[in-house]
Amino acid sequence: MRQIENFIAGEYVAAASGRRFEKRSPVDNRVIASISEAGRPEVDAAVQAARAALHGEWGGLTTEQRVELLYGVANEITRRFEDFVEAEMADTGQPSHVMRHVFIPRGAANFKVFADVVKNVPTEAFQMATPDGAGALNYAIRVPKGVIGVICPWNAPFLLMTWKLGPALACGNTVVVKPSEETPNTAVLLGEVMNAVGVPKGVYNVVNGFGPDSAGAFLTQHPGVDAITFTGETRTGAAIMKAASEGMRDVSFELGGKNAGIVFADADFDAAVDGIFRSAFLNTGQVCLGTERVYVEWPIFERFVQALKLKAEAVKYGRPEDHAANYGPLISQEHKRKVLSYYAKAVEEGATVVTGGGVPDMPGELAEGAWVQPTIWTGLPETAAVVREEIFGPCCHIRPFDSEQEVVALANATDYGLSTTIWTTNLARAHRVAARVEVGITWINSWFLRDLRTAFGGSKQSGIGREGGVHSLEFYTETRNICVKL
Repeated sequence: MRQIENFIAGEYVAAASGRRFEKRSPVDNRVIASISEAGRPEVDAAVQAARAALHGEWGGLTTEQRVELLYGVANEITRRFEDFVEAEMADTGQPSHVMRHVFIPRGAANFKVFADVVKNVPTEAFQMATPDGAGALNYAIRVPKGVIGVICPWNAPFLLMTWKLGPALACGNTVVVKPSEETPNTAVLLGEVMNAVGVPKGVYNVVNGFGPDSAGAFLTQHPGVDAITFTGETRTGAAIMKAASEGMRDVSFELGGKNAGIVFADADFDAAVDGIFRSAFLNTGQVCLGTERVYVEWPIFERFVQALKLKAEAVKYGRPEDHAANYGPLISQEHKRKVLSYYAKAVEEGATVVTGGGVPDMPGELAEGAWVQPTIWTGLPETAAVVREEIFGPCCHIRPFDSEQEVVALANATDYGLSTTIWTTNLARAHRVAARVEVGITWINSWFLRDLRTAFGGSKQSGIGREGGVHSLEFYTETRNICVKL
């Protein structure tokens, strides 16, 4: 069983209180790690270390020197690729091919992408007239925002953590990371990489624990934290926003979603089925951008439902290291209970269960894991709980529609606004619908295709702010104007 400590000022340290908690494997429910729970003293030490680094060696580096270090971090992650794959598989239980081809490579790439952005981004300058005719010159500079509190989710922990770390560090900030209590491994492992590359101590810190009355609350309430970035559930985001209001600190939130997938009758049928299958069931449905509401035009509705059913019933369950497996467990027993409660609620509300709706028959010790079946429903009204509320599991409800106007109204009838995916060969229609759907990101004839230079974030209750490319600089830096009288 692995012993996981906090990472503060370049050292691995246990909490002075001695408090620890267990991490269980989602695959078979075995205890696989004992984790030190940071208290107020450890959070304070981490914030102080970050502040010292900000005004010390790290703060004295040039942009070029920071960029070189971040490229070194990315290269060291790649060199230790197998360690990160194994750590992430242990935490999440997801198949190795997802770790190898998506989550870990993207995690490494985040450092290089944002290093390049910072290295190449221009600032503005304006000449202005003055009454004496001599004129003046205004120019802008960008400075780090300060100590950033980074609160990470458990569904794609390394990818989503580095999505925040990359721009934060490239811009010259220092960070205190609070990973999910379910997925601490890669955050702590990254400390070894930072030390190996020579990132100054205190630039990167990790405090483990929970939310209320634990490391999460202590970090968001700490007056030494200048800004907070969070990916996770909307209600947690609201609580963090209240904490951040003390001191008027900036926030960047990517929150919940109840995303729609829209399939028109003229779509490439096989591509649409494959795309909706991925968007509903990748990572066992634990994807903020995932599709839980599917709207299919009437002429292909029955055919589409049956095709998606066959794909869902063909998933291969198995341990993450099993290369034949393409479907893993949920993150925990607690989350399994939540998802199964929605499965039961769907039936209570009158859903037709097309497939799934329960727990698969798993062999041996796997029967103790957090496994649930991929599930498809039809027949529910838009007022049903499983159509309105984010489940964050491997499930979707499919409803037919008649017209473009109707499906846009259905897609927008939600408190959330994170993403949507549209499937049609009529590109004029695709552009029309994409412009009318109230979300932060729309995919046309694809899903999860991400150019990291583009703006990313949610509308309505799905988030605040935009990150990605130069958009990240708006959160991770302060822009200062300097006016020079000539």
